[in-house]
Amino acid sequence: MDLDDDKIDEAALALLALTLHDESRAWKQLDWDVLDRLYEKDLISNPKSKAKSIVLTEEGVAAAWKACERLFKKT
Repeated sequence: MDLDDDKIDEAALALLALTLHDESRAWKQLDWDVLDRLYEKDLISNPKSKAKSIVLTEEGVAAAWKACERLFKKT
């Protein structure tokens, strides 16, 4: 099946918004390929570290909440 990586990344970012703590930190619980793409888009810190969490950039936090609202908000 041919999947749209950008849509997957947006959904992953929205899920990260739901697990945020300390304003911009989230647990590394997603597929490594997705985290690598979010890092390449400058939305999160480098996921390749010993830390159990990643830090969303300022742009990443804003994009995460926007995606969360767009994908999960009740109408």
